[in-house]
Amino acid sequence: MNPAKSSPVQIARRGLMLVISSPSGAGKSTIARTLLEKDRQIGLSVSVTTRQRRPSEIEDVHYHFKSVREFERMRDSDALLEWAEVHGNFYGTPREPVEQAMAEGRDMLFDIDWQGAQQLQEKMSADVVSIFVLPPTMTELQSRLHRRAEDSEEVIQTRLANSRAEIAHWREYDYVIVNDDLNAAFDAVQSIVKAERLRRDRRHGMFDFVRELLEETPSL
Repeated sequence: MNPAKSSPVQIARRGLMLVISSPSGAGKSTIARTLLEKDRQIGLSVSVTTRQRRPSEIEDVHYHFKSVREFERMRDSDALLEWAEVHGNFYGTPREPVEQAMAEGRDMLFDIDWQGAQQLQEKMSADVVSIFVLPPTMTELQSRLHRRAEDSEEVIQTRLANSRAEIAHWREYDYVIVNDDLNAAFDAVQSIVKAERLRRDRRHGMFDFVRELLEETPSL
């Protein structure tokens, strides 16, 4: 007769802030979306932005779309953890939902650029796990932007022109992934998340677990 299977050990931990950045078209949004679908322990930090909504985007799901005046009010009242101007538009991370998630031990995903990543590192470096996604070639990056068919040719050329400056910040990230195969890139991100969740300094519940473990007297 097999012994009853014990329940998994639950050890309290602080949630991590998973930052994924890349130049437009390198694949960070696809990787982020897939991660959210497959990992229920991760929630998305929905950014606020002043840019126009794309046809495929849903209000309060992909972004909180704001006017410039509304964005400035949030920025000036310290309601944003970070903010940046990208391609002529403002982007930012609302503070309150992130702080609540961290306190409850939930992970938060940030699909943001290098400027936002820098600000998060400055404010909450112990909580941030940063990943930079690179395209395999600049030619492939251009092809992906065209295949996406959501931006005008002028916007695509602006994104390509800015991509080199964005790529120059790859050294500032904890992990760097070349997205030449989407499945392989996603598997790499999953492995990073699993390892970072096991870090000793994130698992504050380990102190009580080890104390109880050492106090336990096995029955004969």
